[in-house]
Amino acid sequence: MSLRFEDPRADPVWLRVLLIGLTVGFLALFLVMPLAVVFAQAFSKGWEVYLAAVRDPMALAAVRLTLLVAVIVVPLNTLFGLAAAWWLANFRFRGKGLVVTLLDLPFSVSPVVAGMLFVLLFGAQGLLGPWLAGHGVKILFALPGIVLATLFVTSPFVARQLLPLLEARGSAEEEAALTLGASGWQLFRWITLPKVLWALLYGIILTNARAMGEFGAVSVVSGHIRGRTNTIPLHVEILYNEYQFAAAFAVASLLTLLALVTLMAQALLRRRLGAGSTT
Repeated sequence: MSLRFEDPRADPVWLRVLLIGLTVGFLALFLVMPLAVVFAQAFSKGWEVYLAAVRDPMALAAVRLTLLVAVIVVPLNTLFGLAAAWWLANFRFRGKGLVVTLLDLPFSVSPVVAGMLFVLLFGAQGLLGPWLAGHGVKILFALPGIVLATLFVTSPFVARQLLPLLEARGSAEEEAALTLGASGWQLFRWITLPKVLWALLYGIILTNARAMGEFGAVSVVSGHIRGRTNTIPLHVEILYNEYQFAAAFAVASLLTLLALVTLMAQALLRRRLGAGSTT
């Protein structure tokens, strides 16, 4: 039985107009309007209040911590994603399906639940808490806990972008290079990396955006200590709960700008990936 694909332009004009109108209306309602509200509220009391909010020492401390966590998490999860995707794509072993399922675990577990798991592990009454306290190691309510929680929730992004691409392209070129005496680094540098470069960059962008915007898991393990363990999303929550709405939206606009930059980068990389797949 053959499949027949009809030209969408053959649909009635009224149907095309309706579908386009619904799409544009949905985007305006759930994307454009919220963005406009954020910036309108951020500048509702003038530039002076906006600049004072983003220059506040507590806000600057939150920005520094957020950037520091991203600088630590993104390279680590990039290396993890590369290694995991290469391993799963090139080797067959018993339990491979289970490993792939575990790789997707952060997608299915609530970030708050993930944060609670770290509390059960590293808290004062947790599994490892007494030993850590006895050796003067502080995980929760400090930078290590925030980094661990962010590592967990962002761990699948790079691997999930690379794995389908590596599986689809196969390993014939790598096997041929091995027979010619290529080293492991040469295989990665000249064969594997060019295959996945744009998908790798796409995964890095997603990882960075999630790392900077993560709220649930970080909220549980951070302790909400101003100037020390508050990231940008946590600082926004505190300002909003204190009825400092203009300041909260001012700081939130920083994350909004990050989201817009991320969307533009995603669109460019998606176009580049689409062009690469046709060559």
